[in-house]
Amino acid sequence: MEKGNSGFSETGLRRLREVLGRHVESGKIPGLVALVSRGGETHVEAVGTMRHEGGAQMRRDTIFRMASTTKPVAMAAAMVLLDECRLRLDDPVDPWLPELADRRVLTRIDGPLDDTVPARRPIIVRDLLTSTFGLGMDMTALGAPIMGAIFEQGLTPDLPEPMPGPDEWMRRLGALPLMYQPGERWQYQISHDVLSVLVARVTGQSFETFLRERIFDPLGMKDTAFHVPADKIDRLPPLYAPDAQSGEFHVWDEAAGGRWSKPPAFQGSGGGLVSTVDDYHAYFRMLLNGGMHEGERILSRPAVELMTTNRLTPEQNAARNAMAADSVHLSFGQGQHGGWGMGMAVRTYRGDYAPIGQFGWDGGSGTSTYADPDKQLTGIVLTQVGMSAPNSARLIHDFWTTTYQAIDD
Repeated sequence: MEKGNSGFSETGLRRLREVLGRHVESGKIPGLVALVSRGGETHVEAVGTMRHEGGAQMRRDTIFRMASTTKPVAMAAAMVLLDECRLRLDDPVDPWLPELADRRVLTRIDGPLDDTVPARRPIIVRDLLTSTFGLGMDMTALGAPIMGAIFEQGLTPDLPEPMPGPDEWMRRLGALPLMYQPGERWQYQISHDVLSVLVARVTGQSFETFLRERIFDPLGMKDTAFHVPADKIDRLPPLYAPDAQSGEFHVWDEAAGGRWSKPPAFQGSGGGLVSTVDDYHAYFRMLLNGGMHEGERILSRPAVELMTTNRLTPEQNAARNAMAADSVHLSFGQGQHGGWGMGMAVRTYRGDYAPIGQFGWDGGSGTSTYADPDKQLTGIVLTQVGMSAPNSARLIHDFWTTTYQAIDD
């Protein structure tokens, strides 16, 4: 515990601790690590155990599968390339990603894959950065032939097979039509993984190597990577996927011998990282500091502003809000923020305790990471319970409610 006078009340922090403890005592969350930080004051709570059946305690340095909370961090690699003019926002991606040249676009979203029209324009860098390049995980189109093809081709993480290496993945992606015209509609997930390939091809390095050199090492993010080496695997809990009906705990991924125990074929910007609360704290604090970390510039201030402010038109936002609100049974309320920047959600209206301007994202493995420029606040809560049931989503919701009620100015 670092003490300061940065505006958390003792009573509020005690309530935060009690609420987190209650979730663990309920038996629905085996363990969690949470961090709240404001000004010079940081509080960390490690509650419960690594495994559902007990055993080793959660610790501050426990390593978690970050799932979609990978997106805000991995996006920084592309922003470095923008800062250095190795990428430009409105340049076509064809020179690096020839698989995405000369696109065809479905005539209608639920139509056959060969019923297409030509794309009106090439896909540009901006489309990938804002998740509007024309393909994505569309919860409103489940059951459509295009969504079936995306799953069958292994284009999304581990559904139902591991993603192939980057070149083969791009080949499979390039064989599909787009769902929408480039730049037309916000869609989830796939654009982030395309960015992983783009960064690797522009830099001539693996995506992870570039991230490590430019983001992880300068920020001291020593436990952030795309797999967990053998000497750290005891710090990784299993990942559980509770049965939505019975609540019974099923192991979705074991630590030793599991999906993160060896380097993946595809280093995915959409959801592949493992990390700790302190590593993520360093990253989000850098964003709050306008791209600076301990006197060293990691990203330019304009790059951070592009990432952390809304980039979507009202029409695009309407589609995104509809996805969050209409598939609330899938997302358990995550995603209702109003806006999207680059790699993360941005609050454009006040729908809960968090103010307008808060930015960050949640992960399907039961993770949540946000920063708030208005309150100069960073909050991170990490669990080992996937969102197959609402347990971790409810914990995340209560974490944010209690974090904000603990602010005392």
